[in-house]
Amino acid sequence: MGIEVVLGDITTEQVDAIVTAANESLLGGGGVDGAIHRAAGPRLAEAGAKLAPCEPGQAVATPAFGLSPVKYVIHTVGPVWEGGEHGEDEVLTNCYLNSLRLAADLDVGSIAFPAIATGIYGFPAQRAARVAVRAVRSLPVVDRIRLVAFDEETRHALTAELAEPA
Repeated sequence: MGIEVVLGDITTEQVDAIVTAANESLLGGGGVDGAIHRAAGPRLAEAGAKLAPCEPGQAVATPAFGLSPVKYVIHTVGPVWEGGEHGEDEVLTNCYLNSLRLAADLDVGSIAFPAIATGIYGFPAQRAARVAVRAVRSLPVVDRIRLVAFDEETRHALTAELAEPA
């Protein structure tokens, strides 16, 4: 299993599946979810609506539509940051683990994750990076994992966590 951190646009990743940090409606939203929905086209929201609602920590998959060569979009709903004492780490861990389990069920060989819950949901970047790296390391079911940062702060946090011993 290979894990790498990149700075970039998740919608241009050359992987089998990309994960979107969705809201419970799966209809698209802001940030990375909005970007993925715009790139995939309106059928992504239509497919998501049929699977909604998706509870925080859970994951569901739809076809990727206009994101070729990506085959699947895995939608997961992160926790809203409430100070860190309300189970946020556990919910975020479940986002990564449930996405990986679903990817394995779909026979995905490569997957790209955004920094789930670090945008509008307010999860601190460094803490989210620690949760993300620990989670993906703990479940080696996909051959290639790309952690796609949207800014330098997130890239640095993910890179630093990945450099720590497992």
